[in-house]
Amino acid sequence: MANKLISEMGLPKSIANVFVARNLLTAKDVLSLTEFDLMELLDVGLATVTSTVSHISEISCPPYQTVLSLLEQRIQNEYLAGHLPTRLKGLDAALCGGIPFGALTELVGPSGIGKTQFCLKLALLASLPTIYGGLDSRVIYIDVESKFNSRRMIEIGVNSFPEIFHIEGMAQEMAGRILVLRPASLAEFTERLQQIKVSLLQRQIKLLIIDSMAALVSREHEEGPPRHHQLGWHISFIKSLAEFSRIPVVVTNQVRSQSSDETSRYSFQVGSKVEYIEDPARSDSHLVAALGIHWAHAVTIRLVLDSKLGKRFIKVAKSPMSPPLAFCFDITSSGISLLNDNGIEMTGPQINTINYQGHSDIIRSAIKGYGDQSE
Repeated sequence: MANKLISEMGLPKSIANVFVARNLLTAKDVLSLTEFDLMELLDVGLATVTSTVSHISEISCPPYQTVLSLLEQRIQNEYLAGHLPTRLKGLDAALCGGIPFGALTELVGPSGIGKTQFCLKLALLASLPTIYGGLDSRVIYIDVESKFNSRRMIEIGVNSFPEIFHIEGMAQEMAGRILVLRPASLAEFTERLQQIKVSLLQRQIKLLIIDSMAALVSREHEEGPPRHHQLGWHISFIKSLAEFSRIPVVVTNQVRSQSSDETSRYSFQVGSKVEYIEDPARSDSHLVAALGIHWAHAVTIRLVLDSKLGKRFIKVAKSPMSPPLAFCFDITSSGISLLNDNGIEMTGPQINTINYQGHSDIIRSAIKGYGDQSE
């Protein structure tokens, strides 16, 4: 609007011609000058200058919008964008339908809490035929830590959708829609990302999962804390992939310890002194997301998975459409299951606090035998 031409604003020709003669061609050119400068340039009185500036300002300013029009626009955008339902009723309701298309969704939590279980179920749901509520599409699953378990995925499918997986050949067909990549380095991951942008269009990919981003950085800097700023290009590129292709992009993030002398108390922030948790069970507090403030700002939705007093929780820590809610969940043979669809509304910093207290004894026997695949 600031670059709108003066000649298109319906000003009197005598004034418009003077503006052109003085090389004042746009609204920005005129509004950057004081009223006294304009009086001198136009050789007119203050009343004429005030009237002219008012006219230019009115035309060049964006039109106002009511709250109602913004709400209607948002509903329309959400309808066009779509969501991938998680089949967790309470969480889907909080997120207005599920994991949103065209946005970056992050799962952050300690090892073994259920992040990979969540990702496996999402990959399965995206590959389901549309008549069963899926996207009937291919999925790219970037398995950085080699935790993708095809046996576990089939088990989740058989127990969640027996009517589908008991059809002969259906399990093989759906498994064939999930493309698993295992980059060995950050450089290889970078190369893969550039290839993925083309694949999203050519191979009908409708879900991208990266499990996990923090692991890529820690591989590169095993002798010290990760240099978060090196992910700047990746953050921008991954976000642009989501927006460009209008698909849901889900990434997982690890946790790190927060030293006692760090001044930051907001979990999105990072300090200079960090220590990666090899055994998170030894620390019940001072856990924060491993990646830094730039990453935290890039994600549209942040879901924190943690545990306290023997119970696991999914917390909607960041979302433009939901209040801060926490849902108690368990891991069963059919994947993650909410114990109650009614979320607990949380206030203050506790929604961002990452707890890890006594969850090792609540993994159900149904998933025993899969090693550390409860991640």
